[in-house]
Amino acid sequence: MPELPPFPLTLDGASLLHQMFRFDWPAWRRADTASRHRTIAEASALLAPLEIHSSEGRPNQSAVFAQLGHKGDLLLIHFRDSIEQLAKTQRDLARTELGTFLQPTHSYLSIVELGLYESSVKTYSLLSSEKVEPFSEEWDRQIQEMVDRQSSAMSSRLYPSIPDTKYVCFYPMDKRRGEHVNWYSVPMPDRARMMHEHGLIGRRFAGTVKQIISGSIGLDDWEWGVDLFSDNPGVFKKLIYEMRFDEASALYGLFGAFYVGVRLPVAELGSWLTVEQR
Repeated sequence: MPELPPFPLTLDGASLLHQMFRFDWPAWRRADTASRHRTIAEASALLAPLEIHSSEGRPNQSAVFAQLGHKGDLLLIHFRDSIEQLAKTQRDLARTELGTFLQPTHSYLSIVELGLYESSVKTYSLLSSEKVEPFSEEWDRQIQEMVDRQSSAMSSRLYPSIPDTKYVCFYPMDKRRGEHVNWYSVPMPDRARMMHEHGLIGRRFAGTVKQIISGSIGLDDWEWGVDLFSDNPGVFKKLIYEMRFDEASALYGLFGAFYVGVRLPVAELGSWLTVEQR
């Protein structure tokens, strides 16, 4: 029998787009009052309905955050059923009057991902014991059946609503594949063990942080995107700090830039855009 696949199966869900902008305050100050009011009304009409989590069907939400630091002023996060819908949302925002004041500083495209390390190890081993050849028609059929069952059971996690918290922390990350350590050359049972131990830390923070992992291999510059939502920004530091001590992060984790924002409800967009000192 050929060797078993080295990669774990994954479940894919909602398509995510993070947009980071610097706001053109000088141009905004030059605009007359009527133009500002018109701009705010148009943007609110576009974004307000997307802010609401529908009780029927998938959420397909957007959320606005006031971004901290020099990396930008606004952070927009969009959850959609497909990349095509993200493209429409990006276009719709760009062609508003508000879009003329938004200067992109960064963006990130990804798809909500749930890794199935443990299920993959069990399923691959079972199929091997039954002498099913990897990637044969029978192999693909049984793999797809398992993926479909898992997807159905985890639908709410694959297509989540944007958590209604005050703060967000987003960052991209990779697994190291250098000369001395290479995540992708580690046997899958060992990777499964490390990811299980890694996940145990996150579960301890489940009551204070909502974590959404998205995959971006082939879609953006890093391999995964991580969103942390909480009403306590200090917990971001605690969670990420503790996770860096586990084997999966200490040896193999590489982290990109961090983006932190404070929730900006669309109803308060006009107040945020005021040019008068308060």
